[in-house]
Amino acid sequence: MKLNCDLGESYGIWLLGRDEAVMPYIDMANIACGFHASDPDVMATTIQSAIKHNVLIGAHPGYEDKKGFGRRSISHTHNELKHLMMYQIGAMEGLCRLYGGEIAYVKPHGALYNDMMANECIYRAIIEAIAQSKLDIPLMILAQVDRVNYQNIAQENGVSLLFEAFADRAYDAQGYLVSRQIEGAVYHDEQKIIDQVIMLVEKGTVQTLDGKEITLQADTVCVHGDNDKSVEIIGRLRKALG
Repeated sequence: MKLNCDLGESYGIWLLGRDEAVMPYIDMANIACGFHASDPDVMATTIQSAIKHNVLIGAHPGYEDKKGFGRRSISHTHNELKHLMMYQIGAMEGLCRLYGGEIAYVKPHGALYNDMMANECIYRAIIEAIAQSKLDIPLMILAQVDRVNYQNIAQENGVSLLFEAFADRAYDAQGYLVSRQIEGAVYHDEQKIIDQVIMLVEKGTVQTLDGKEITLQADTVCVHGDNDKSVEIIGRLRKALG
């Protein structure tokens, strides 16, 4: 099971996250592309760190919403969504080329990620953008109980998928993430986070917020390195996974 983490989200003198501390423990770095967070210098620094630690580089595009950190939905036409994606992927590709790296996958950020999973039109626009980029890279989406429609649309466009679970988020019975507005939606207990990942690896299941066990096959697990405690948990996860 590969660990992925959202990184490169600082901006100028404003620092966010413990990127350098996290990088040795993860397999995949979802690097912000400048719209919800980051800037060209932060992107370049994060790319170089990922290359140094042999971590796969993922483009992490979001809505153009630095004030809301990309967590607010913004209405777009089909073509506007494709342009939104291509603009950010193109910026990441150019900076990767500058330092001898390459984009290995795309994972939308925040509200764009959630909207993609809830709205087929948005999902199709994102899939089409990746297909037309000619980069031959997969799209990372939320692992769910029923994934057939997502797979069919991706296959129609020649795009492969990576399925992602979350280490520190609660799930509902359909395999969706429980809203952050609901108590218990985000786990803060270290052992609970580790237990959820181990259960995913060993059984391919997670326990829902109401105590049921559902099948959730995933290729990668998202972890967060926002502070020293988060980094410590990721280190424990890395050791547990081997």
